Amino acid sequence: MRTVTVVGASLSGLYAARELRSQGFDGRLVIVGDEPHRPYDRPPLSKDFLTGRASEDHLALTDDEETTELDAEWLLGKRARGLDARGRTVLLDDGRTVSTDGVVIATGASARRLPGPRLTGVHTLRTLDDARALRDELGGGPRQVVVIGGGFIGAETASSCAALGHAVTVVEAAPLPLVPHLGAEMAAVCAALHRRGEVDLVTGTGVAGLRGTAAVTGVALSDGRVLPADTVIVGIGATPNTAWLAGSTLALHDGVLCDDGCVTALPQVVAVGDVARVGGTRAEHWTSATEQPRVAVANLLAGRTLQTVGLLPYFWSDQYGARIQFAGRRQDGDTVRIAEGELADGAPAEGGFLALYERDGRTTAVLSVDRPRPFMRARRELVRGGSRPQPAAL
Repeated sequence: MRTVTVVGASLSGLYAARELRSQGFDGRLVIVGDEPHRPYDRPPLSKDFLTGRASEDHLALTDDEETTELDAEWLLGKRARGLDARGRTVLLDDGRTVSTDGVVIATGASARRLPGPRLTGVHTLRTLDDARALRDELGGGPRQVVVIGGGFIGAETASSCAALGHAVTVVEAAPLPLVPHLGAEMAAVCAALHRRGEVDLVTGTGVAGLRGTAAVTGVALSDGRVLPADTVIVGIGATPNTAWLAGSTLALHDGVLCDDGCVTALPQVVAVGDVARVGGTRAEHWTSATEQPRVAVANLLAGRTLQTVGLLPYFWSDQYGARIQFAGRRQDGDTVRIAEGELADGAPAEGGFLALYERDGRTTAVLSVDRPRPFMRARRELVRGGSRPQPAAL
């Protein structure tokens, strides 16, 4: 290959560029990004950046030295508009084309929005520009904030808003937030963190619409209630950015369909990160975005699938001063055992806890609240084969 184009100046796109160079590719490297910013770290957007504890400089994932070493052509503020049927040409929205021998698709995902007119005061939190706008608004004095969606982004943003002194309500359509990830028992425990942060949690009801003309004034719930709101943050998930691939020969279904090695139907095209459905699963987690590129690039340079991704699912979240960590593959029917620490009135007690999900005598997953060292040991046991960690190992 003489030219490889990375479409997406994202975390996974940057890691793919790094892998290309470290694995010996010395040809032309083009990085296309629809945002005008160099790659930056997204997790702090809902936490330290929103609360003012971190500046934009702390978000940067590259510096001038690495930029020089990568020796890449950066086409920032340029959106990919198409990929030809053979995957050899990337068409940009300004009419230019990039001829290429290989393509890494790393276009990520976009925040879902509520239907209806755009109102001032309604935000999503996915990009640096999103976070800038929300931070500026929250800095204007106390506000009534409604967060729609109790997932990780919603919970972290609610936590940050509460820390800034705003009155916050979280609306979650499911009976409990995070049930698909944690199961009902542990989801209830983590939901109690909202109470700790003095945030109201409304569950089991959806959103019927927003109130207001030019600016939002309230959130109408499907049960008939209306929550007053000066600021609304919509955290109802994300949609993979695949529209630009319509008309190509790639298979698309809630992401770019890949085999277990991140390789698409075209061997010269691989996909990584939030946009990639690898082996039937699309994982919107930091670890997937940083670990998939190594395998994807190796297969791209080889022209066929030689390596596969064998990651143990892992994610973390910082909420209300607590660090939640989870690893493994939980299934309905798993039993949960508190291996360390304890609960107090259904909430994490001081010092947190470590919980093991078990099935047929084996540990399938591990959850920790403020127990990072025991969690990492238990996670290593899962990686080594999924056997139950013994008390000495914990």
